[in-house]
Amino acid sequence: MVVHDSYTVLAYISGEKAFAKYFERQPSGALTKLNLMEIYFRAAKLHGHEAARRVIDRFSRYLIDFDIDDIAGSMKLREELMKSRIDISYVDALGYYLARKMRIPFLTGDRQFADLAGVKFVR
Repeated sequence: MVVHDSYTVLAYISGEKAFAKYFERQPSGALTKLNLMEIYFRAAKLHGHEAARRVIDRFSRYLIDFDIDDIAGSMKLREELMKSRIDISYVDALGYYLARKMRIPFLTGDRQFADLAGVKFVR
């Protein structure tokens, strides 16, 4: 089980083979609705709204929820990372926070996360 960054889904649907095993051979993971918003936006820009809808429908099985404490915790974590000159988005901070909370890896190909604890960085 991993928490997926939006990057991993976008890379996978773009045909990047390094991410295939996380969706095909080991299809267990987690995403938030915020990730699906990012994924939809990018897919719609590249392929149109109908295709984007099919993408988010396909990945909606990975949805997990978060609460008000997760929002506060993830923004504190983002603030700490920014002090170390690691500037990540609100959505990425939430995903990374949830992965740490769930004690599972945060899967990404985003270089900002390459050296952080609890991250499975895939090129």
